[in-house]
Amino acid sequence: MSKVIIPKGYKSNLSAYQTQGAIELVKRNFENEISKSLNLIRVSAPLFVDGKTGLNDDLNGVERPVTFDIAETGTEAQIVHSLAKWKRAALYKYGFSVGEGLYTNMNAIRRDEEMTNLHSIYVDQWDWEKIIDAETRNIEYLKTTVKAIVKAIRNTLDAVKAKYPAIKTNLSREVSFVTTQELEDMYPDLTPKERENTYLKENKTAFIMQIGDKLKSGEKHDGRAPDYDDWKLNGDILFYNELLDRAFEVSSMGIRVDAKSLDEQLTKAGCDDRRNLEFHKMLLNGTYPLTMGGGIGQSRLCMLLLSKAHIGEVQVSIWDDETKEKCRNAGIELL
Repeated sequence: MSKVIIPKGYKSNLSAYQTQGAIELVKRNFENEISKSLNLIRVSAPLFVDGKTGLNDDLNGVERPVTFDIAETGTEAQIVHSLAKWKRAALYKYGFSVGEGLYTNMNAIRRDEEMTNLHSIYVDQWDWEKIIDAETRNIEYLKTTVKAIVKAIRNTLDAVKAKYPAIKTNLSREVSFVTTQELEDMYPDLTPKERENTYLKENKTAFIMQIGDKLKSGEKHDGRAPDYDDWKLNGDILFYNELLDRAFEVSSMGIRVDAKSLDEQLTKAGCDDRRNLEFHKMLLNGTYPLTMGGGIGQSRLCMLLLSKAHIGEVQVSIWDDETKEKCRNAGIELL
């Protein structure tokens, strides 16, 4: 089966020129929406970090970061995978208070990513993080935040459709909440991705919760690094993508680990060696504040809202020969 899916009869509703204007509209509108609803301010963010600090996002623990040596310092730097950990340290360093947060325009390289309609080795997303307290470190506050993000996305879609009437995308504002174990119980014979597709086809907008730990079957729904999300208080925001007929993830997010959950998850993941890293020491001794946060894909969101078949229609990247040929033959213009 080809990794590139071409929807039958697909033709972009926007020209390349219109697409650029629409991308700008999506990004500006969504930033305004999300910063107001979650009380976030924009901060500058690093493109690379010192690998010895433990600040880089380890994703599933197997992806290789792009590394390079720095002549002046004699040290090695890593291009970030995301800023999941850096943001928490920044909130502490910059003196944010409970209820306040930050967001960044994060650019990353994930060189081991498989190239598909939704995946590129270039990642651009809004990374956000805010300080919470012990009283709001719970599932209900997580759900309230998810609903606020979905509302911001849906409001942005309304703004896009008002300016570009050719866009016919429809997204539900109503969010269905389901855990990965509930999905396994409902669809025991399906793979995790098949479960998501089946559930989203019926429910349209969903937050799939509790990702990272093993299910009753002994398998994981998906991988999560043990040192940023609390596996009991995290999840993914997904929409049903009518064009591609599949579940479409736009955000991975959650309430972050506290000292107790970090201790448990490092042991479960076989990552006890990380306890000696600076970031992890400050979490385990309670120096860093309690937080929640996530990443929201910029190109992903543009692709969804503008009804694009391939992420290369809304971002510039490098593609394999199969992708380029199939898109060229289908009249899909990769930027």
